[in-house]
Amino acid sequence: MEVLFDPARQAGPGAAADGLIKDGDQKTFMQDVVEASREVPVLVDFWATWCGPCKTLTPALEKVTKAAGGRVRLVKIDIDKNRQLVAQLTQMGLPLQSVPTVVAFWQGQILDLFQGALPESEVKRFVEGLLKAAGGQMPGADLMAEAEAAVAAGDHAAALELFGALSQQEPENAKALAGVARALLALGEEDQAIAVLDSAPAKIKDAAELTAARSAIELEVEGRRAKSMLAEFENRLAADPDDHAARIDLAIALNAADNREAAVDALIEAIRRDRAWNEEAARKQLLKFFEAWGFDDPASKAGRRKLAGLLFR
Repeated sequence: MEVLFDPARQAGPGAAADGLIKDGDQKTFMQDVVEASREVPVLVDFWATWCGPCKTLTPALEKVTKAAGGRVRLVKIDIDKNRQLVAQLTQMGLPLQSVPTVVAFWQGQILDLFQGALPESEVKRFVEGLLKAAGGQMPGADLMAEAEAAVAAGDHAAALELFGALSQQEPENAKALAGVARALLALGEEDQAIAVLDSAPAKIKDAAELTAARSAIELEVEGRRAKSMLAEFENRLAADPDDHAARIDLAIALNAADNREAAVDALIEAIRRDRAWNEEAARKQLLKFFEAWGFDDPASKAGRRKLAGLLFR
């Protein structure tokens, strides 16, 4: 079988750091920071060799800068080697008495700053805010938008490529990894889809997006079996309207046939007849539908209203 997505493959190198990350000083500050910020936002990392938190923050800044693909730049300033510059900036009101301090410049002006060693996720959020203020966004956001457009157009092969590229750039992006799994599922590669979900980093293994993708895979497998037995379930219910197992299987088959409204109605009827049957199996199946479809899906919203009306009347 052709491997459409290899979860073990490592992301390739990011954008070249040439010109994006540099050591600055008081002689080049105007050119490297103020003038350069008229083109793209520039982060200035004020650090010192004796600063412990700097040793964790600077690599995070470099990683996020590379991931931005040229949309931001990073200039690192050693405060001990540039005391005159630090004194001048302090007189202008910048709080450079402690490091690390990161100051963002845009259009020749100070746009934002933070102090202390933020985790990489917070650094990324900070840079995303800068790009938004400058009228742009991270390349990952572009990839996500393209991937979602491909899904909407039914081009699952293109969606797989786009989600895959994004998940390799951002391994802890649960939405991207879930997109890979769903694209594989749409292409009939269930085993690979499951392998992708199983390969998720520990930090996102329980993310809602991945749980929902796993539910969608399970429903696809269950639905394929149930769809072939649709007539049998209908006959069983005609003979015994209280055959709750048949009604739940009928709902799964209807969902597999992309008849979500009828699938919801079948489960609502099962709940109405005997909510407690088999440890509330019908209600749990309905919630699994909502999870797999997405809670903002029109069928999920309509189903939740019907369920609420039944449970709280």
